Amino acid sequence: MVDIGLIVAYVLIVLCALSAILIPLVQSFSDPKSLVKSGIGLGAVLVVFLIGFALAGSDSTGTTESTSKLVGAGIISMYIFVLIAIVGIFFTEISKLFK
Repeated sequence: MVDIGLIVAYVLIVLCALSAILIPLVQSFSDPKSLVKSGIGLGAVLVVFLIGFALAGSDSTGTTESTSKLVGAGIISMYIFVLIAIVGIFFTEISKLFK
């Protein structure tokens, strides 16, 4: 009985993931300008990850060099995104003070 429940749960997760990806894409084809904005955002995320990958070290015990480099890139990218979020919050709050 548990196996059937797990299989159903996995199928539902895959269906939800596919619908979360496909439905916005189908709707975006009616407005191509939104695809350009999404592409710019995806490009910015890729640039931040590449910066993190360039800064990441590959010295770790118990994992391969490539795994260590990818994990380091993910952590550094997270630090960069957190810093960007904090700066954005401060900028928003300070700009509200002067309005």
